[in-house]
Amino acid sequence: MELFLIRHGESTNNALPDATNRVADPLLTPAGERQALRVAEHLAALAHLHPTQRNGAAALDRLYCSAMLRAMQTADAIADRLGLAPELWLDIHEIGGIYLDHGERKVGYPGSTRAELERRFPNCVMAPDVRTDGWWNRPFEDHADGVDRAARVANILRDRANEATRIGLVTHGDFMSELVKALLDGPGGTTFYEHRNTAITCLELTPGLVRVRYVNRVEHLDDEAR
Repeated sequence: MELFLIRHGESTNNALPDATNRVADPLLTPAGERQALRVAEHLAALAHLHPTQRNGAAALDRLYCSAMLRAMQTADAIADRLGLAPELWLDIHEIGGIYLDHGERKVGYPGSTRAELERRFPNCVMAPDVRTDGWWNRPFEDHADGVDRAARVANILRDRANEATRIGLVTHGDFMSELVKALLDGPGGTTFYEHRNTAITCLELTPGLVRVRYVNRVEHLDDEAR
């Protein structure tokens, strides 16, 4: 399996000068929308692949995304350019979930409902566990639980390592770092794998081996879109 981890484009929360004004589930900024288009074009041009792989290759066979709006917007742009239907994977959301910081207390919020997501993203394949009252609808997720979730996703991917497929995951910076760690030397620890907006990391999974091809590539972004 070839695994391409793709961070979402710039969100309104990313662009805030004052983090106290953040919203629970931000959309992309205009700059983030441009970044999503750039990474979509980059993938469609097969520029994420080694030159020896490009002749007659599919950019991706499957495209998964988290249910957070910024990731779904980014995946929608990619899927439209590649002619794919993005598939929702709830467990690849950002660490913390849908929440707002109320002083000393972080409060979980519902997130988008199934009907809202179907209306906004009609081409996305909904996960069966997307609820009618909001896909998150639970308390704030602490970092340790996010690390455990990344380890679960890593185990699912390892179980699929013998598939001859090229898979993309549109996900989030903190989660991407924990997932890379879980796939390599185990979850947790003090290492952080930085990923800029729409950065791509490529890992090759075979049974018993994870090969790192590259990390945090953003050459698809020009100066205006960075």
